[in-house]
Amino acid sequence: MARPVSYNVTPRKLENDISLANMPEGYQGEGFFATKLSDVVGLARKNSIWPLPFATSCCGIEFMATMASHYDLARFGAERVGFSPRQCDLLMVMGTIAKKMGPVVKQVYLQMAEPRWVIAVGACASSGGIFDTYSVLQGIDQVVPVDVYVPGCPPRPEAIIDGFMRIQDLIGRESIRRRNGQEYKALLESYGIQ
Repeated sequence: MARPVSYNVTPRKLENDISLANMPEGYQGEGFFATKLSDVVGLARKNSIWPLPFATSCCGIEFMATMASHYDLARFGAERVGFSPRQCDLLMVMGTIAKKMGPVVKQVYLQMAEPRWVIAVGACASSGGIFDTYSVLQGIDQVVPVDVYVPGCPPRPEAIIDGFMRIQDLIGRESIRRRNGQEYKALLESYGIQ
């Protein structure tokens, strides 16, 4: 005699199991929804970030823990970690950056397509950390503009996730036209980027 198989004995509602992105503000009615294009683009961008890790030391190990199954950064829309700058839009610099590596970081940044964002993870990438020497770059903001700083030496995976969520907030609020504005062009020119 075969044993009865019972699947989904208790009916479940998917709304309680799946986290859904909030709908942007707008006007809705019978069969239509209208909102600003920048809100829709921001919602899509912030939930589909392709990070490019530039890891040189212990912060890179913490990033590996952040990407692993326990913390799972993929649940925030960063499923694909890319190692080709032309396909990524978030540069995550983690660890000590020597002055000789400064031009390399800048070249990687320039190879990324617009719009692009940068996170400095850890004390070394943010300010040189404990390495106050002639050979260590005292913060990557000397070569590329940084959007979010994640403190710590090394920062725990929770801190990296918090920095990532702050980037998502920044991306979601950013206007489509910001990158064409005079203020943004002046910022890039201050770094020698046309």
